[in-house]
Amino acid sequence: MGLETYLGDNFGDGFIITSLEKAVNWSRKSSLWPCAFGLACCALEMIDTVLSPYDLSRFGMEVFRPSPRQADLMIVAGTVTKKMLPAVIRIYEQMAEPKWVIAMGACACSGGIFRSYAVVQGIDQYIPVDMYIPGCPPRPEALIEGILKLHDQIMQERPLHSKKLER
Repeated sequence: MGLETYLGDNFGDGFIITSLEKAVNWSRKSSLWPCAFGLACCALEMIDTVLSPYDLSRFGMEVFRPSPRQADLMIVAGTVTKKMLPAVIRIYEQMAEPKWVIAMGACACSGGIFRSYAVVQGIDQYIPVDMYIPGCPPRPEALIEGILKLHDQIMQERPLHSKKLER
């Protein structure tokens, strides 16, 4: 799929007509910088997506950022405990705007098999989640499919009119 597919009509060599919103959304989706927050077994599956069989670099996401100030996508992979929750929230708050969150795995989505006072029963109770990837643990293909669906969601946003920045 070429650039015209996302941006608009192609009028000969070197000319593409599009709206500012489509161009902004295309640039946002094409340069998501993930801040990995691997907490359990799901983190291993998340790491697998960067390896050559899955090649996450196809989507411009080959480098997981070590600092939340350099990232705009948080992938919460695994079991979040109440003790770890303040760190997750702090990292989310330090991320650059606009920011997106993927909850990866049954534990991040709903607490998984851990029905305990010490385990958060869904990270969406504390930070807004844009995409859920269920499974225990979800395969790398599921993460890639979730990322592609997040790309579609980003392309539908209206950044010039959105309240997304006021989250």
